[in-house]
Amino acid sequence: MKKLVITSVVAVASTVLTAAVPEISGATMAQSSSRLVTITYTLANAPAVVTVDVQTNVTGDTWASIGGDAVWNATGDVWKKVGDGLTEGNSISGTILWRPDHSWPDHKIADGGARAVVTAWALDNTPDYMVVDISAAAQPNTQTYYPSADFVPGGVTNSLYKTTTLLMRKIMAKDVKWTMGSTALETARSSTREATHQVMLTNNYYMGVYQVTQAQWALLQTPRPAPSLFNNTADRAMRPVENVCYNEIRNSSANSVNPDPSHYWPKDPSSSSFLGVLRSRTGIDFDLPSEAQWEFAARAGNGDTKWGDGSGIQNVDKDTHLDLLGRYERNGGRISDGGTSYSDPAVSCGAANGTAIVGSYAPNAWGLYDTSGNLWEMCQDWAEDNITAHGGKVNIDPADPTKTLSGATVTQRILRGGSWYNVAGSCRPAIRSPGSPSVRNYTSGFRVLCVAGLR
Repeated sequence: MKKLVITSVVAVASTVLTAAVPEISGATMAQSSSRLVTITYTLANAPAVVTVDVQTNVTGDTWASIGGDAVWNATGDVWKKVGDGLTEGNSISGTILWRPDHSWPDHKIADGGARAVVTAWALDNTPDYMVVDISAAAQPNTQTYYPSADFVPGGVTNSLYKTTTLLMRKIMAKDVKWTMGSTALETARSSTREATHQVMLTNNYYMGVYQVTQAQWALLQTPRPAPSLFNNTADRAMRPVENVCYNEIRNSSANSVNPDPSHYWPKDPSSSSFLGVLRSRTGIDFDLPSEAQWEFAARAGNGDTKWGDGSGIQNVDKDTHLDLLGRYERNGGRISDGGTSYSDPAVSCGAANGTAIVGSYAPNAWGLYDTSGNLWEMCQDWAEDNITAHGGKVNIDPADPTKTLSGATVTQRILRGGSWYNVAGSCRPAIRSPGSPSVRNYTSGFRVLCVAGLR
């Protein structure tokens, strides 16, 4: 077996430029006889999030990454906020340790043939992926960050991100003008509910890569750890949690479906709700997405008549493009009699019917899974048919959170994305459906969101 040999190496610094600019300098990389690689650097204008890559010299001045899956196991002052507690503008020395023989074996590099690229990310421009421990042993503010999907430890499909950890994807939405809703080219649309209008969101945000699962719910809602009806013991942990309502996710106690207006958005969730416990455990301002945030992320840059991966909506109940993206009635969700009739599977069924294990299908263009089908997803907004005047704002009056922005008093919230129970046309990115905040249903669940950046 060949050993990775790195002797006379070089290291370079990289900085992601924003308003407040952290800077990396003096980076060095050396390997000991035990094959342990030590990378050192100086971070000016701390604090900042630090990431690392290793590149090899291909030809001349051309360098290429060895791939994030080879370096994600680096430890030390990396993948996290470095210089926490320092007043902005201070400098700090950092050390990164990497064992290439554990993650990149059978390689031998000539002298000077490898270099480390250390990158500093300003706190208002954190990397694309965030990993958050939500286990019982989790500590607040210990999330880690990775610059792309291949750097995510174990890969984005790792079961940890469906059980004890949340995997979040940054959505670059700030100041992007886009069209919310649909046109008559999507034949299953509601002309009023899906009327097109221009939206520009004011913040970037992290969106959950997956719908919240039954295992993740159980970690945070011990008074009611197993609410879901699809409870087959072999695979329920990684199926999405359903049979939960808006009020217990955000507004009230774990055992209650009664509304609690003192915790209506924009106020913080109840401390005993799922989101309240999640915030306390992680130190992060998790919440439900607004429906504009949800639709922007689900579309992933694709507009009218397109699914989230860019393929065309076929305007039929059975859509071969949607077959690749999600669980819906005619793609395993319900049971066919061989003709035109479908029935619900038994609640004890495996994941081949009913809800699918999250991530069983292809992601959309931004790496989010199950945004079409599997379960309807709850949003913050009150349900109102025509929202064209709101410009993407959360449809809640900040001065009176019991009312909509238009001043109406309503009783339902908004659900998005369709479910295992619905035909293809009811899983489109533009679909909007009202739902009672106090009703638990086995076709609805949720995913979480938080504002991007550390300030």
